[in-house]
Amino acid sequence: MIKVKNITKIFHLGDSELVALKDISFNVTSGQFLAITGLSGSGKSTLLYQLSLLDSPNQGNVNIDSINVSSLSNEERVLFRLKNLGYIFQDYAILPMLTARENVMMPLLMQGVPESTANKRAKEALVKVDLQDKFENLPSQLSGGQQQRVSIARAIVHNPKILFADEPTANLDTASSKKVLKIFLDLHRLGQTIVMVTHEPEYAKLAERNIELRDGKIISDKLLKIKSK
Repeated sequence: MIKVKNITKIFHLGDSELVALKDISFNVTSGQFLAITGLSGSGKSTLLYQLSLLDSPNQGNVNIDSINVSSLSNEERVLFRLKNLGYIFQDYAILPMLTARENVMMPLLMQGVPESTANKRAKEALVKVDLQDKFENLPSQLSGGQQQRVSIARAIVHNPKILFADEPTANLDTASSKKVLKIFLDLHRLGQTIVMVTHEPEYAKLAERNIELRDGKIISDKLLKIKSK
């Protein structure tokens, strides 16, 4: 599903430069649940941004589902993200003036899906994350954990090929974090490809595979036993 070949990411800071990723290569198979771990500043989120088309590497290529996405134009990248990828961020990134249902409808409406269809699919997605009684709630009327589940529903409503999650439990308490991770495991069992950045070793162990970074390089790439619960 994902092929990463020799990607390097360099940030220029005035007259100096920071090499955030150094000649990284690996593949992710369809349906795999991959956790990317490492200390702060190791390059975890930077790597996720290259894989998810939210940024572009200075060198190397990223292929998704046999398409060299590194060669796409800006407009093509936007369309590819909208149709094929789902995103979950630690700050939820949902619109405060829209209800849970309306937030989840947004990706479908942006694709030109009829409003009635988008409404139906948004409700179905919210049911999947156990928010069937929160359709009309504004984000201000939801807990942090519930807001994150709205963002998950929004990310999966269009059946993305890959779900990207950047520290999805960073702002949540333990109980809310476990609910979010259970949703990820349920999606994974249904065949969803998931790439998750986390600084929590306990949560990384729930994934099928763990890539650990240090100073922009892969220092460990392990297949893990999938938890049954």
